[in-house]
Amino acid sequence: MLNKFRNALYSVVNGAEGYPGERDVNDGNPGKLAPKFPYSRPNFLQLHSQDEVMVAGDHNIRPIIVPRDISKLPWNTGYAEAVNAGKSLKNEDQSAIYEGFLERNTRVSTSPAKEATDLTAESDLADSAGGYRLPYYYFAIFDGHAGSGAAVSAANQLHYILHEKLVDIIDHLMPENELETVPGKPVKMFIPAKDLGFQSLVVGALEAAFWEMDKLIEEDRFRYKITGGCTALVALFILGKLFVANAGDCRAVWCRETGAVDMSNDFTPETERRRIRKLAALKPELLGASFTALDYLRRPTKNDIGQRMLYREPYMTGWAYKTIAEDDLKVPVVFGDGKRSRVLATIGVTRGFGDHDLKAQLGGVPIKPFLTSQPEVRILDLEQESITELDVLVMGSDGLWDVTSSDIAAKVVLSSIQGFLPEDDSRYKYRLTSAAQDLVMNSRGKHTQKGWRTVEEKVATVDDISVFVIPLLPYKVEYEQWQKQICPEKLSIVETSHECSNTREMVNADTGDAEMKETKPADADGLER
Repeated sequence: MLNKFRNALYSVVNGAEGYPGERDVNDGNPGKLAPKFPYSRPNFLQLHSQDEVMVAGDHNIRPIIVPRDISKLPWNTGYAEAVNAGKSLKNEDQSAIYEGFLERNTRVSTSPAKEATDLTAESDLADSAGGYRLPYYYFAIFDGHAGSGAAVSAANQLHYILHEKLVDIIDHLMPENELETVPGKPVKMFIPAKDLGFQSLVVGALEAAFWEMDKLIEEDRFRYKITGGCTALVALFILGKLFVANAGDCRAVWCRETGAVDMSNDFTPETERRRIRKLAALKPELLGASFTALDYLRRPTKNDIGQRMLYREPYMTGWAYKTIAEDDLKVPVVFGDGKRSRVLATIGVTRGFGDHDLKAQLGGVPIKPFLTSQPEVRILDLEQESITELDVLVMGSDGLWDVTSSDIAAKVVLSSIQGFLPEDDSRYKYRLTSAAQDLVMNSRGKHTQKGWRTVEEKVATVDDISVFVIPLLPYKVEYEQWQKQICPEKLSIVETSHECSNTREMVNADTGDAEMKETKPADADGLER
């Protein structure tokens, strides 16, 4: 047992990213199952051959890859990525962009999400059948670990699951005086007497989609080879709002000329220490014989038995004294501190998809019960905000944020964008791609004799990096045009249904309760207080 613990400790101290406790269901029968989806880089990069994919995955050079044709991305959105420095065989990050339409002429006739590479320059918002279409945009980053299987699976399927959830609430998103049905196919649907507001329903659609995606991976792993797990970050533009759903340690930041506003929380063993310890206290059978839900100011040793030491129960926010006994020598359920903290001394993430067969290195305890696919959802009302061409949403995997803070990211983006003149249209359209490249460069740094170092000669990230730089103004303008295109009667219904105060909504990821947060005036530095 001591040797096992030493191995677990070594992994934590050295920041190991691989999880030796992770095993595929088919490990005992190698080669029996094939992947559900082949490994590839995001389609919108337009890498047309395996040779190009291999070049993009060079661990020595770590080239910064950008889309070949940015017109294939909505609003010339910027994207860039770089592979890790040898931490894993492949780039385990995955990204996705999809545009979808919800059609109001019939509840059952809806347009599935379309891949970014298939988008046309313009779309008819009113269909020939007399109904009208509601467009939405979906951007996602999935940061894989212990294999790319879960990330690849989510990148290929989550948008379809979310589309189905949005179809379920179409009568709330696009209300009519009467529900329309297809002849011979009556629609039975519970419509609550209390107006819930469409925002809470979209939040529910995102949450349900995340849970269903994780369940699908759990079921598919018996039919396909699906390795590891992944965190998930989704940005959904719909009805003039931006919904950001996060499960993991990826991050979304609203970058403005005046500063940065975080649109997500980082969920790590450190930030979720209390939730995990509470669960361990409620279900001690999940801990096995090697772990404890108690937390100590200092890790007890045999020499401390009989001594008084500061500790806290899962329900405590402060500290108290207790006499150390043999049972206190067990490993804390959250082991380590900060970026080196691990759940059951094994895994450094707490939310996302997959990891259904992951077991602790010590005692073989299943880890999945302590992980969750529940996202935190935050909402930005773009109609109520003063949005300019300098307002962008930066989405990045944790490889970016390991080195670059939110404030630094905002400065890098602003500096990059302002280097392009609007009069020079041939170059101006590449400003967001340039900003994404600069962000990746800031975290990746350059290879030196000391390894990868930033421009400040600090240690750079050796992790995979994926970055979106999404402009907010084009969507706001597009949504205003959509409102004008649909007929006045329907516009009146939509506006009445979707009236809301100048607020940002955050759904508590632990309780599921919606908390409304007022949009406060920005201070001199542009940040909320």
